[in-house]
Amino acid sequence: MAADLGELLVPYMPTIRVPRTGDRVFKSECAFSYDSPESDGGLYVCMNTFLGFGREHVERHYRKTGQSVYMHLKRNVKEKSTGAAGGAVPRRKNGKVFLDLELNRDLNGDDYEYEDEAKLVIFPDHFEIPLPNIEELPALVTIACDAVLNASSAYRKQEPDSWEEEIQVSKHARSLRQTDNGVRIPPSGWKCSKCEMRENLWLNLTDGAVLCGKWFFDGSGGNGHAIQHYRETNFPLAVKLGTITPDGADVYSFDEEEAVLDPHLADHLAHFGIDMLQMQKTENGHTDNEVRPRVSEWEVIQESGLKLKAVYGSGYTGIKNLGNSCYLGTTMQVLFSIPEFQRAYVGNLQRIFDYSPLDPTQDFATQMAKLGHGLLSGQHSKPPVKSELIEQVMKEERQVLVWHQQKGISPRMFKTLVSKGHPEFSSNRQQDAHEFLLHMINLVERNSAGSENPSDVFRFLVEERIQCCQSRKVRYTQRVDYLMQLPVPIEAATNREELIAYEAKRREAEEQRRAPPEPVRARIPFTACLQAFTEPDNVADFWSSALQAKSAGVKTSRFASFPEYLVLQIKKFTFGVDWVPKKLDVSIDVPDFLDLSRLRATGLQAGEEELPDLTPPIVIPEDTRDSSMNNSMDSPEIDESSVMQLAEMGFPLEACRKAVYYTGNMGPEMAFNWIIAHMEEPDFAEPLAVPSLVEASPSSPSLGQSPPLDNQPPEESVSILTSMGFPRHQSIQALKSTNNNLERALDWIFTHPESEEGSEGASDMADTEPNDNAFSSANAHSDSTLSPDQDPVGPRIKDGPGRYELFAFISHMGTSTMSGHYVCHIKKEGRWVIYNDHKVCLSERPPKDLGYIYFYHRLSRS
Repeated sequence: MAADLGELLVPYMPTIRVPRTGDRVFKSECAFSYDSPESDGGLYVCMNTFLGFGREHVERHYRKTGQSVYMHLKRNVKEKSTGAAGGAVPRRKNGKVFLDLELNRDLNGDDYEYEDEAKLVIFPDHFEIPLPNIEELPALVTIACDAVLNASSAYRKQEPDSWEEEIQVSKHARSLRQTDNGVRIPPSGWKCSKCEMRENLWLNLTDGAVLCGKWFFDGSGGNGHAIQHYRETNFPLAVKLGTITPDGADVYSFDEEEAVLDPHLADHLAHFGIDMLQMQKTENGHTDNEVRPRVSEWEVIQESGLKLKAVYGSGYTGIKNLGNSCYLGTTMQVLFSIPEFQRAYVGNLQRIFDYSPLDPTQDFATQMAKLGHGLLSGQHSKPPVKSELIEQVMKEERQVLVWHQQKGISPRMFKTLVSKGHPEFSSNRQQDAHEFLLHMINLVERNSAGSENPSDVFRFLVEERIQCCQSRKVRYTQRVDYLMQLPVPIEAATNREELIAYEAKRREAEEQRRAPPEPVRARIPFTACLQAFTEPDNVADFWSSALQAKSAGVKTSRFASFPEYLVLQIKKFTFGVDWVPKKLDVSIDVPDFLDLSRLRATGLQAGEEELPDLTPPIVIPEDTRDSSMNNSMDSPEIDESSVMQLAEMGFPLEACRKAVYYTGNMGPEMAFNWIIAHMEEPDFAEPLAVPSLVEASPSSPSLGQSPPLDNQPPEESVSILTSMGFPRHQSIQALKSTNNNLERALDWIFTHPESEEGSEGASDMADTEPNDNAFSSANAHSDSTLSPDQDPVGPRIKDGPGRYELFAFISHMGTSTMSGHYVCHIKKEGRWVIYNDHKVCLSERPPKDLGYIYFYHRLSRS
């Protein structure tokens, strides 16, 4: 038999590889679907590429690559029958087979037992060889199989920070001696005894000292007084305040330098008057570096306390939280509720899969189609059978809350791809859903060249009107945008008296170390937010071309076109004294129906006079004018203190230097705004390159007006502009004229609508005649839809009426974008549905007044 197997495998030996360092072995998830070893058909791992495939997709890979040998992995899971043994360790057959397997199921070791099977399968005849079969297989095949079976997760190499070792019991737990000093810890109102910080607080279990934790590079954390206390006293264990529940808490051992378990935690806490059974976790199970101050916000947004009805089927599949990944899950749920995204990816599923590259895990369209199909197919959201419903009722009677029927899908492969190379989204920290939405739109733009671009539905034109206050002359410009940001005028709150009284009581409670009063939320009318949006803004350092000098200027913004889908962000986040973004706790009566027609741009009006099209002169100081050539390459003057403040928030150092330089050393807040606006640019983290003064001089037209012929723009930048609907030759010319700066290139295109007439590429695009009235026509025909054929000069926009209906909103809980939790509500089939990670239920009270990002779709013209 051994000889027969050896002869059978001889023709395939050249295709069987042993995984090397750097190879990723996908043995927990299919590249095209969410099939896993737990699926009915198991998972097939190619023994050459180490990609995983479900039963429906392995044939495609075989036909495309000719790879014939696959390892078939199958895990059989069943719930353990309850008995006298109770908490016995689950039985595990073939325990080494699936070592380090990361699956979509949350296996509770006390409730489940499982059995693993593995075998080699040879295509196309599906000949099977059970494993392990060491004696009968050739040595190379045995080594390769063993390496695949014992390989680490495909994601561990890329996300080392997101994996946690099994927490062990502390060696100090049993013998901990506590000081009988009479200290009693109140249920709330904690602060560090050394610096009065109120976040990231730790209770030393020996003497009851409440001290702050260490400072983190993202700007969160504390001043390190807890570890300083340990160095002075050698008191080893501390528990994080705000994480204590009847089930346990976060305990850290300073001596062992790791998170630990304390089996006697209830007794240790009782020593300081803390009853674990009465405590509620204040961090919602997420790794936040803060104490949750607004319990009501979490309860209202998640509709806690209401018996919500779970829903199943197509479009009702949840997304598992990988640990602070809810910003991704909520954003993708909303995007795939939009028909254009469904059509572009799920509607073209077979074509995308058939034409996917050899490594589909690295293909954006494939992973978007996979995620969309997982959410919309209903395959991963099936209602429980009758026996499972009876079991659920029994568990509810025992007051055991289980959501095992709604497992959701794990977005790990998708997150790994879309966050690749991004310093924030590739981390395991909480992020801003607004920033991730823009990141996803950017990725869709980049990967839609030559095909349907679903992000067209968000794109619109903004008309900016700048007026010189002294000469009264104006300048109109247009730019592309994807969402509307609404300011929050706190001064317009309708309950100002309540807010003033609450603030006085809160300060009094702080001074007297009492529990804070019941919080009062500011109620802001939506009309006040809209009015604040329309108010003129002062233009900093405005240079008036009419006066040839600096002057006061004001800017107003209006819609030059209205998008098919309007994204509206409430600007709830501001900066605290520690430069950590803080959230305004406000309630806004956001309407179900919205009419923005009065915000339609009007363009240059009769009687208005335009500012001359002149460039501000570059002022060279007298003492440097003669040596400008020699010193042009010297390092520019940069406020290093501002740079370090930004770097401590987690941004790349070179990006921080550029931000401070380009904002004229105006301070870290201005630089932070520059970073947010430019962080998606390809050269965001590249070193600062300051052009020489001679290059910038307007008196050198050969340098200032005609860029060098070898200044070929990066193809990536060209593809971004072409995906937005601009002709290729015009995109190249714009980039060349602006030293490959994307933002300036867009401005150049809008201010040079006729400039491509004489370009070299114009003869190749005879069917795209320039339109001098591109934007005025957009303004004049408000109900028309502009397409690339109608308006070849401008970006692809879908203009129409400015009347909208709300269909989704994303809500944030917590005090800053660096922490907290996101959920979304989506209106489907006339019902509001709440998506809270993997849980999907009918909403009873959708908290539309507490949302962060709102999504509207345009109403029909009728």
